Amino acid sequence: MYFFIEKFGIPLGGLLGAATVFLRYAFMAGAAFLIFYVVKRRSWLKYKIQQRFPDPKHIWSEVLHSASTALIFALMGICIYCAREAGVTRIYTDVSAYGWGYFAFSFVFMVVLHDTYFYWMHRVMHHPKVFMLTHRVHHNSRNPTPWASLSFQPLEAVLEFGIIPIAILCVPFHPLALLLFAVWSLFFNVTGHLGYELFPKGFVRHPVWKWMNTSTHHNMHHQRANCNYGLYFNFWDRVMETNDSRYEVEFERIKERQSSC
Repeated sequence: MYFFIEKFGIPLGGLLGAATVFLRYAFMAGAAFLIFYVVKRRSWLKYKIQQRFPDPKHIWSEVLHSASTALIFALMGICIYCAREAGVTRIYTDVSAYGWGYFAFSFVFMVVLHDTYFYWMHRVMHHPKVFMLTHRVHHNSRNPTPWASLSFQPLEAVLEFGIIPIAILCVPFHPLALLLFAVWSLFFNVTGHLGYELFPKGFVRHPVWKWMNTSTHHNMHHQRANCNYGLYFNFWDRVMETNDSRYEVEFERIKERQSSC
C-alpha cells in the first residue's frame, strides 16, 4: 500500500493498493476454494463440516462483497498513510529504533489486541438493534466457503479494520509487523471459513491447543449465530461462557466420521 501511494500518488496508488489487497485475499481464498471445493471436492468430503455445498450464486455474492471490503480496507490504508505523513501515528521504519525483540512483541501484541477487540465488537454486532446494519451479509453465509472471509457490509468492514488506526496512534509499529499481522489475520480468517475441519481428534480437549479456535468453532457460529464469537483464540468464549455447549462434542463427532470413512 505504502509503495503504491508513494510511487503513483493517492488516487492511482489507492486503486492499485485496493487491487493488491484483493489479489492477496483472492490468492489465499481462491487457493483454498480451488483445493477443497473443486479439486478435492469428492475425495475430501469426509472433512466437510456440513455435508452439503452452498449454491454457486451465493458464492458469487461472497466474492463481490469481499471485493467491496478490499476497497474499503485500501481506502482506510490511504487514511493511515496520510496520518503517518502528518506525523500523528507511531509508525516507524527503522527496525533498530526498537530492535527485533520489540518487533516480535509488537506483532504478538497486535494479534492479542485484535482478538480481544474482535470478540467484543462481534458480540455488539449481534445486538438486534445493529445486526441488520452491520453483520447481516456475513451471516447470509450459513454454510461458509473461504470467500466468506471478507464478505461484509461496508460498516462491518470499517469496524473490522477499526482497531488498526487506534493501535498505530498509541503504539509503535513497523510497517512489516503490520503486514505480517495482515497476512496472519487473513490466513486465520480463510481457514476459519474453510468449511472443512483439519485439526486432529482430541484437539479441542488438549490442555494447550484447546485455546486455539477451529473451523468447526466458527462454522457453528455461522449456523447458530448466538455463540462462538472468538476469532483466533478460544479464550474469551471460555471466560464469558459463550462457547456452544455442543462444540467439543460436535468436533469429536466430525472426527469420528472422518475416521470411519
